[in-house]
Amino acid sequence: MVSLSTARGTQPGLPHLREVQLSPPPHLTAALGCDAVGVPSRYGARLLGRLPGNGCVFADPEWWWWLVPAGSDADLRWPLPACYAPGAYVPDRRPRLIHRPGCTSPYTPPIPLYLMVCQLTGTAPSWTLPEVGSRH
Repeated sequence: MVSLSTARGTQPGLPHLREVQLSPPPHLTAALGCDAVGVPSRYGARLLGRLPGNGCVFADPEWWWWLVPAGSDADLRWPLPACYAPGAYVPDRRPRLIHRPGCTSPYTPPIPLYLMVCQLTGTAPSWTLPEVGSRH
């Protein structure tokens, strides 16, 4: 998984590439906070067409980004070349909103998105399971 740094401004190793924060349109409430999951554009249209529910989707010439609830990376290992962007801060390549959800939530459900990204990248899903205590 690639994760963008939390620093704003120019990315280390990527001179002149600044970050921008993706946010849903004003009429959609993001009460759970927003992170974003990005994939290279070659996967974008396939993901958009296959997911059972899509929230806000942004695209630039190189990446497509799905808004997910904050913390959607907990216990998940997003496969490469996917990129998880905490706070929905992404490289500023002028992403634009290309898909508005048909409901009142700006989010794409993260588990179906994760499973579809795994399928498209040929990666087996992998997450850590919380320890479960037993009663005696």
